[in-house]
Amino acid sequence: MNESTLRDEICEIAKSIFDRGLTHGSTGNISARCEDGWLLTPTGSNLGRLDPARLSKLDWTGRLISGDAPSKENFLHLAMYQERSRNQAVIHLHSTHSVAVSVLEDVNPADVLPPITAYYVMRIGGLPLVPYYAPGDMKLADAVRGFAGKHHAMLLANHGPVVAGSSLSAASDAVEELEATAKLYLLLRGQRIRTLTDAQVAELRARYPV
Repeated sequence: MNESTLRDEICEIAKSIFDRGLTHGSTGNISARCEDGWLLTPTGSNLGRLDPARLSKLDWTGRLISGDAPSKENFLHLAMYQERSRNQAVIHLHSTHSVAVSVLEDVNPADVLPPITAYYVMRIGGLPLVPYYAPGDMKLADAVRGFAGKHHAMLLANHGPVVAGSSLSAASDAVEELEATAKLYLLLRGQRIRTLTDAQVAELRARYPV
């Protein structure tokens, strides 16, 4: 995919995410690899109103090559790419239900959400909870890097999800699956539920590695 098409795709996916209420205001950021660096949504930008020509373009040290100033959370994306060379895109949102789960005290920090559905297991797998650090704190990048080698998706405590994918569409599908599962989890809290068994999860993970 050439860079011009990639810029358009970032903006189209961003607008779809915004229009459906998966992020709000100037929250959330999206990035994707290009031939000579990577593209990222600019700081303070609204995902529903992006200009393809003004996307930030960075090199692999995080230096801005062209475009508007990058999101202050650019280091989260860079950490994911550095640990996951096979992934082509990263999406970070402040989606309501995922954030709600990220502030609960009684979740398992090693794997926050239970295997409620097959598609959650297929698209997310395990979901670790990254300890809280203030936005912009470089310790958050180090924490993300510590999980990224084994997980393409994680939940930042009191903050929101970060998901990498083999393409922009794959990352978008995965972060939306995470948000839908978080919503289900909250709806079902206090109810007796039937999750997938360990054997069913193992079979799905073997057939659909993430």
